[in-house]
Amino acid sequence: MPSIQTREINAAHRLENVRYAIRDLAAVAEQVTRQGHTVLPLNVGDPNIFDFQTPRHLIEAVYKAMRDNKNGYAPSAGIKEALDAIRAEAEGHGIRSVQDVFVTSGVSEAVDICLTALLNPGEQILTPSPDYPLYSAVLARLGIPITSYDLNEHDGWQPDLIDIQRKITSSTRALVLINPNNPTGAVCSRRMLEQLAEFARRYNLVVFADEIYNKLILDDQQHISLAAVAPDLPVVTFGGLSKNYLAPGWRIGWVIVSGDPSGVKPYVEGIHRLLRARLCANHPEQYAIKAALDGPQDHLREVCGKLRARRDLTVKWANSTPRVSCVSPRGAFYAFPRLEIPEGDEIFVKELCLQKHVLVVHGSGFGQKPGTRHFRLVFLPDEQTLTKAYQSISQFIAQRYA
Repeated sequence: MPSIQTREINAAHRLENVRYAIRDLAAVAEQVTRQGHTVLPLNVGDPNIFDFQTPRHLIEAVYKAMRDNKNGYAPSAGIKEALDAIRAEAEGHGIRSVQDVFVTSGVSEAVDICLTALLNPGEQILTPSPDYPLYSAVLARLGIPITSYDLNEHDGWQPDLIDIQRKITSSTRALVLINPNNPTGAVCSRRMLEQLAEFARRYNLVVFADEIYNKLILDDQQHISLAAVAPDLPVVTFGGLSKNYLAPGWRIGWVIVSGDPSGVKPYVEGIHRLLRARLCANHPEQYAIKAALDGPQDHLREVCGKLRARRDLTVKWANSTPRVSCVSPRGAFYAFPRLEIPEGDEIFVKELCLQKHVLVVHGSGFGQKPGTRHFRLVFLPDEQTLTKAYQSISQFIAQRYA
């Protein structure tokens, strides 16, 4: 029998630009673990691996749903009681022009579906820089070139309006706003939201408002939804249980589409074609949505109190450490310190993990201005753990760049 030559099966060319820096460092961490060391993961925004617990009433709601055999398929858009609760919550936060609501398998699926339903080849969407790398990964998969607008580090990481206007072309369909921002922790003021809304009106843009951290505000500042500021605009607002309600593994997100009903109708119909094609989001976990939004919010006081103390510790350390500085985060649980070092930030984070067993993420994995170097860290661990980690980072910097 003649031998058959094995032919290599190549991946699609469009995947060449798909990167996800937060998890791409796993190989380095695994190498350190194989050597018998314990790695402190300051790279992933998962509260549940530290001292945070999913609220009990959410767990009970899901358990009851499972016990009541709500274990089959759900409607493609989500169960009615969840959709009603999301709509009521949105209206309570000033989003008065809600046209549609649906539930997804985390905000990751929401972003994938909503961008896929909007963008055609040759069109573009403006994403912030730095940004959460999910957006870049989805656009790379769709074959849409990345077009980023700057966040201004010297203005508390607020969107750079001049750069946004410079980047808008006749092919621009939409703009992404992550507020509170991942990775910087910035929170937009009402004035900034009004200015962004004016750009969207002038250039006929859809705004994707990623507000997954909207209840994790660390200063005396109210979070304002862009859709509440601009009820006339087509705004796609993302939310979910992962961060505010400490249940990232449940993969429950949702989308609120607002704006002029006749304007958004064709787009919403396209979204629902994709929703039907993937059947549904996790069914029993959807019963936690009403429990979360309508139930006790006591955990938020405790969570924000812990995060505020850990944020303050982080900023104090960064701004007192040679070669490091940091704009104080105002929401979420990330900091994005700046490095003044003679080598790339990806080398920095890899060597930090190998030598000190602390895992952070290189700023270039989120995007940053040319010539600058940053890293993102998660300040979810308790103060004692963070203090130990920061001592290790300080020692690494002093030894490596003396």
